[in-house]
Amino acid sequence: MTTFARPVTAIVAGAGGRGTTYALYASEHPDRLRIVGVAEPRDWYRENLANTHDIPAGAVFTDWREMAAQPRMADAVIIATQDAMHTEPALAFAEKGYAILLEKPMAPTQEECEKIVAAVKKNGNLFAVCHVMRYTTYTQALKKLLDEGAVGDIISIQHLEPVGFWHQAHSFVRGNWRNTTESSFMLLAKSCHDLDWLRYMVGQSCTAVSSFGALRHFTRAQKPVEAGAALRCLDCAFEDRCPYSAVRIYIGTFNRGYAGWPVNVVTPDPSLESLTEALRTGPYGRCVYECDNDVVDNQVVNLEFAGGRTGVFTMTAFNKAGHRKTRIFGTRGEIYGDGEKIQLYDFLTDSTREIDTNSSDASILGGHGGGDYGLMERFVEAVANNDQSLILSGADESLETHRMVFAAERARVNRCVVEMPR
Repeated sequence: MTTFARPVTAIVAGAGGRGTTYALYASEHPDRLRIVGVAEPRDWYRENLANTHDIPAGAVFTDWREMAAQPRMADAVIIATQDAMHTEPALAFAEKGYAILLEKPMAPTQEECEKIVAAVKKNGNLFAVCHVMRYTTYTQALKKLLDEGAVGDIISIQHLEPVGFWHQAHSFVRGNWRNTTESSFMLLAKSCHDLDWLRYMVGQSCTAVSSFGALRHFTRAQKPVEAGAALRCLDCAFEDRCPYSAVRIYIGTFNRGYAGWPVNVVTPDPSLESLTEALRTGPYGRCVYECDNDVVDNQVVNLEFAGGRTGVFTMTAFNKAGHRKTRIFGTRGEIYGDGEKIQLYDFLTDSTREIDTNSSDASILGGHGGGDYGLMERFVEAVANNDQSLILSGADESLETHRMVFAAERARVNRCVVEMPR
């Protein structure tokens, strides 16, 4: 690590799960990063982040606009508001000259993404999008193999995102990302990571996209017809036979001694009493077949890259959840990766080599296979040295991969092939 003359300073707009997580880098490395301001409308989350980082009362705000109205308070801003609320703060803080770390997705529409990129280019901001998958130890080991020609020329790639039955129910049926008008469509909210990662692995621009997908299961038409099926899990006679039961997912998990995510999303300070009350009155206690969700629960995306390379991405809710799975087929070999281990088969030697990247990380920033930590390490160092080249997910390529996501959604909705601009 570089030794800093002084810590980089940052403010946080949005103190929910992601904003709080990124800010934890300052707790682990106070000599490298210091959090000096926060804006968050919810009292518990705002006070929790302010107390964790000893932020003075004058730098604690209920609205990011109040924080943006101040004279520049820090070197950088971490923007982790809800998906549909990224554009305004990104434009405002860009105008103020902050280095910007922007949670993915950049914005809910392609036009807004383009506005953000135009603003950071105009103002010369150092800029990073939180495509944390690029920053994992596993990804960097895999990318190195590909760049060294371990499989020859890449011909095609298959990639699976196993969202998980309970995660889909939590985030995309009951939770904040369930409804397109309130947040964004599923591929943008959950899988812009993955299309960005595929572009990074292939190393070539995408030329055309098609896609199919639907909301197949989490609808009223799929609700069990047994007598006693209710609007809320706490009242439901079918609850003990339902894999999506909120009682099972939240109270069951808490009773096993775990109070972290997603339990602490239901109520920020979990107890059996607070969880029960939240499931009785709040959104996370609803029957998964009685919610206002409209995002898809399964989708496939077919990708054509420059030079005739092809890719297939699958996102599905209907699995145990776990690491993403990838197969890469080249002219001289084949790779299978599962987020931790890489198996490389060489055509010439008829041999298989296994590489264990040891991506598990129990540190406070160990999420996403160490990608959260890797992102923050790169961003803080980039700000300290004013060096955009340290960022693996800068403005132009992030905009390009977001355009891939918007094209895929247009292809899905219109049942067509979308040609990408060249």
